[in-house]
Amino acid sequence: EITSLLSLCGGQFSGEQENHVNSPFWILNIPSEDMARGLMKRTVCAKSIFELWGHGRSAGELYASLKNYPVDKMLPYLQSDSTYKVHIHTFNKTLTQAEKIKKIDALEFLPFKGKVNLKNPEHIFWILEDYGMNPNNVPEEPFHLYFGRWVHGQRELIESYSVKKRHFIGNTSMDACLSFIMANHGRVKPNDVVYDPFVGTGGLLISSAHFGAYVCGTDIDYNTIHGLGKASRKNQKWRGPDENIRANLRQYGLEKYYLDALVADSSRPIWRKGILFDAIITDPPYGIREATRRTGSPKETVKSVERSAENHIFVSSNYHLSDIFFDLLKFAAEYLVMGGRLVYWLPVYKPEYTEEIIPRHPCLKLISNCEQMLSSHTSRRLITMEKVKEFKDQDGNSNLLDGQYMPYRGHNSFREKYFSGVTKRIAKEEKDSQK
Repeated sequence: EITSLLSLCGGQFSGEQENHVNSPFWILNIPSEDMARGLMKRTVCAKSIFELWGHGRSAGELYASLKNYPVDKMLPYLQSDSTYKVHIHTFNKTLTQAEKIKKIDALEFLPFKGKVNLKNPEHIFWILEDYGMNPNNVPEEPFHLYFGRWVHGQRELIESYSVKKRHFIGNTSMDACLSFIMANHGRVKPNDVVYDPFVGTGGLLISSAHFGAYVCGTDIDYNTIHGLGKASRKNQKWRGPDENIRANLRQYGLEKYYLDALVADSSRPIWRKGILFDAIITDPPYGIREATRRTGSPKETVKSVERSAENHIFVSSNYHLSDIFFDLLKFAAEYLVMGGRLVYWLPVYKPEYTEEIIPRHPCLKLISNCEQMLSSHTSRRLITMEKVKEFKDQDGNSNLLDGQYMPYRGHNSFREKYFSGVTKRIAKEEKDSQK
């Protein structure tokens, strides 16, 4: 997420940081404080950002680094008419209050002229100490020490967009934190057009609209698109008149960014030829809580049952996961702008996972592949791809021709593998309880 946002705002990792990406503290090169604040207003993975005044591998190195920091950059925040406080944060170790005070007193060589105010200071300075990632082997001295001025921090996005408070939800509504991470991976920016081909209740549209993008989607489920039928909330039988995708965006003051949601089958072309979308952000169904469906019988003979003058219900057939991903990548290659991004979740059975099962397309470059654990034997990968080549008609089925399509046909049995693991776990728990 941070890497995507840096590429959006013009920043980058420092050369030294590239070797320490597993550290909880990252050093970034960002051109201005305004850009740093802009990054923090979007990220949900980072907690705070600081203007780095000094760092080292020991207290001595830290103090030497601070003495070399330009005084003219310090002075605006150390004036006699200002207030400040110094905060200490240690990762993987707890310090006593006496130890903290000793470390703060050791900074007396800095030209602080203002008054200390612990409750509401104008400027906050932090000492950050990194004691590694292993709680069973905590070193006596930190591996890295940092000192800097606190610039910005926020975690309100997750709480203010919580699914618990949302008007319209479904069985698989995306968690607010993950939906913002996906929008950031997609580098969504104001005036983009973002599309979700498996839109459901529109949770992924909300995060993109929050960042100023115009949003639209499609789904095969007529009732979900129109907010009809049984409710997903406990103790509520039917959906109310204000439970739909548009109402969700209206709830957050984002209705002006809502283009539309259509009842459509993602496996069949409905869009005119040509580039349409800046980003495609979606969570395809896995066949666990939502069925994988497309129109047409297994023999591809489309039959319709007329329910009313304006509403036809199509016979649907199973839509294999491998076909979902193949169609999704082909669609992204054809309809994304150059440099546009496809962000989607790929469910995997962990004992069989290898990099080879990640779907590929010659027009799309794999940018990132992140894992979220679902159970002891299953997880899902957040896949981010970027369009790097113009789509030609011969690229449409190239995945099938060069054999890249075969490895990820194993996704088709994800449902069976998922429930086989659940069955084994239940049997084990029953066996343990009988001992």
